[in-house]
Amino acid sequence: MSKPRSIFEEVSDKTTAPQEGPKAGVIERGSGGGAARGAVRLWLMVLFALVAAMVVVGGLTRLTDSGLSITEWAPFTGAMPPMNDTEWATEFAKYQQIPEFKLQNSGMDLAAFKSIYWWEWGHRQLGRFIGLVWAVGFFGFLAARKIPNGWTGRLLMLGALGGVQGAIGWWMVSSGLSGERVDVASYRLAVHLGLAFVILGLIAWYILMLGRKEASLMAARRNREAKLFGMGTGLMHLALLQILLGALVAGIDAGRSFVDWPWMAGQFFPPDAFDLSPIWRNFFENAGLVQFMHRMMGYLLVIYALVVWRVSRRSGNQMIRAGFTFATVMVLGQLVLGITTVLQASPLHVAITHQVGAIMAWVLILNARFLAGYPAEQSVRS
Repeated sequence: MSKPRSIFEEVSDKTTAPQEGPKAGVIERGSGGGAARGAVRLWLMVLFALVAAMVVVGGLTRLTDSGLSITEWAPFTGAMPPMNDTEWATEFAKYQQIPEFKLQNSGMDLAAFKSIYWWEWGHRQLGRFIGLVWAVGFFGFLAARKIPNGWTGRLLMLGALGGVQGAIGWWMVSSGLSGERVDVASYRLAVHLGLAFVILGLIAWYILMLGRKEASLMAARRNREAKLFGMGTGLMHLALLQILLGALVAGIDAGRSFVDWPWMAGQFFPPDAFDLSPIWRNFFENAGLVQFMHRMMGYLLVIYALVVWRVSRRSGNQMIRAGFTFATVMVLGQLVLGITTVLQASPLHVAITHQVGAIMAWVLILNARFLAGYPAEQSVRS
């Protein structure tokens, strides 16, 4: 049994120094070292860019009224477009059977049909390509044992959500293939777009986490600024709700119904806001009420973003302050873009710029929340 040591006794030179490098702790052992984390992170960046492009192409598909041009869901055989005049005539004949053609586009010829067909085909083809990139990356990293410890389930969930998104996409399209509806159901469009932003958010969050070592994340979490992290979470939820309301606006072309601001048809509250029956339909299908809700949520989001930004100024961490500043500036920019979209009656280029702005604001809000939850080290001078 060793003798007790005095607290004033000098440590012997023979004392074993702690080991450095990946073998020092369990966190860095096994698969998922720095190189593996970097490779997975790069793959996720590619996925993020593809999903963001998918959101933009989906917006263009909606704005060009192309979403119902393909009337069947064929995940595998549908990858091939019509290759000859007979196949084009067959596809056009299928389109001529749905309400959109009968009630809205009865004068459309084959050439016009081809232009909307290619938008929807491109949208679906991009979805297939994203699924392929995910599958090749995930199973490739899995086979090579390069997935960081604890990340297999997270990365597998991305693929599962992508599959669910494809099914929801068809659920959305099918709503416009019968009855008297000439567009897809707006609430189904909101679910489709909302899930796309959830997937984007998860990928962005994973990219941020993989940008640091696991040990660094654990140390940073102990310095979490809980109040700002919570407020960042609230800002994230408000932004997602605003995105969902924006999808409702796009789903019924409500952005082209009231083109004055700050009023709506010369008054604060739009006329005939509850003229549909049953009353709940107005919250999804009444252009005036839907645009009003989108406007009010936009104001609330801006006010809350400014409050969070003001609180962030008290943080001693320069990167946290910068993160919330960038997020707030983008939210304010989205307000300006939204007003411009309304005043110009939602022209294609302005409306799609507004959607791209939503992606940027979403990512910057997530980044600010991440910085508050995992503060980066900074020098004493900073």
